[in-house]
Amino acid sequence: MDVASRGVGTTGSVDLTPLVDALPPGCVITDPDRMDAYRWDRANDPLAGVPLAVVRATCTADVQAVMRFATAQRLGVVTRGAGSGLSGGASAVAGCLVVSTERMRAITVDPSSRTAVVEPGLLNAEVKAAAAEHGLWYPPDPSSYEFCSIGGNVATNAGGLCCVKYGVTGDYVLGLTVVLADGTAVELGGPRIKDVAGLSLTKLFVGSEGTLGVITRIVLRLLPAQRPRATLVATFASLDDATGAVLAVTRGLRPSMLEFMDRTSINAVEDLTRMGLDRDAEAMLVIQSDEPHTHAAQEIEHIGELCRASHAVEVFTTDDPQTGEAFTVARRMAIPALEKKGSLLLEDVGVPVPALGALVRGIEAISRAREVLIAVIAHAGDGNTHPLIVFDPMDADQSARAQRAYGEVMDLAIALGGTITGEHGVGRLKKAWLPNYLGPDALELNRRIKDCLDPSGILNPGAVF
Repeated sequence: MDVASRGVGTTGSVDLTPLVDALPPGCVITDPDRMDAYRWDRANDPLAGVPLAVVRATCTADVQAVMRFATAQRLGVVTRGAGSGLSGGASAVAGCLVVSTERMRAITVDPSSRTAVVEPGLLNAEVKAAAAEHGLWYPPDPSSYEFCSIGGNVATNAGGLCCVKYGVTGDYVLGLTVVLADGTAVELGGPRIKDVAGLSLTKLFVGSEGTLGVITRIVLRLLPAQRPRATLVATFASLDDATGAVLAVTRGLRPSMLEFMDRTSINAVEDLTRMGLDRDAEAMLVIQSDEPHTHAAQEIEHIGELCRASHAVEVFTTDDPQTGEAFTVARRMAIPALEKKGSLLLEDVGVPVPALGALVRGIEAISRAREVLIAVIAHAGDGNTHPLIVFDPMDADQSARAQRAYGEVMDLAIALGGTITGEHGVGRLKKAWLPNYLGPDALELNRRIKDCLDPSGILNPGAVF
């Protein structure tokens, strides 16, 4: 059943007084100018609506009060972290309640169990900093780690640059507190490495994009502090040589980072940073090893040999942390740099690593056919790419061509045995391609789970499904 047929999001004359009375003073915002900041995430969904109210929750009990009120009034609820999402998953729906977790910022680190109990409003960088105070490390590192929330990371099962070796957000989530559509707060998992009692419900909510419940507390697994990293940067005269090098490296090695940038993204970053990147290179790989010191040097040396065998034009290596970090920052700067060239449609397709070359070449062909600029950056070591379609929103014809290219890139990824999203989530921008990716049986199973946990369809209406 779709959202409209359920009546979700239609408000009529809703009296917010019971909700305001149930919450601490100042939690509920209804001023349109103040609510405007809560309507969009970084995807800038043009269809984002004006909410009925924004609730800046302070604790699980606040969220429970919101959900009980929303269920009674049949109001849609969109949960929002830092608004850094790139798929429209936090876009407001007209007449909904936006639940902002920005004020839920508690954290407790337990060094003895190497765990942290955190609330969803903390930024990823703040979790990392709190862990580092105890000589520990929280590995998942989206490029937006300095301004994305940990709750949003869990909601989308975010990845990052070190996923090739250390995995994604879900690999570090041991437990959750989740508020369901009816206001029930359920405790799932806990600070235990092994726990197979009952169904794996914790994993069900990780990556569910606010469609099954509202996450209010997270138990995270931490690791000992990462060792110093050695860095290799290799440039290539052809895309095929670069993707061939990726396959050569991943066939036998497990670096802690293996990132790809094409010529367009290299030049965009160079325009912004003036750090001396090779503007003539068709592709650049940034690779790191965090093995113990002598082993890191050996691994980087071996990777360098593989890159040269794949016809690298230049191979540069360093064990200087600052120099290595400068290249990591350059890779993280790709999206902001390209945003200066025009509006972006940002893809998140992933394929098996052996299909990476075919994906990159296929995207190049789509770019030519549709006459739109598509830059490609990638977490190449795990096959997760971010094609960035640059267009002028004031040019109707170019915008239409960009939209067609956006869909064709996802169709290409599916044809290559890949996925429409590796870490950003389906949100609202990619949901049209979800049925083709999942197939009818898996899609129906998804819908049955959604309907069981959210029978009125009030949780993030219009997202994913």
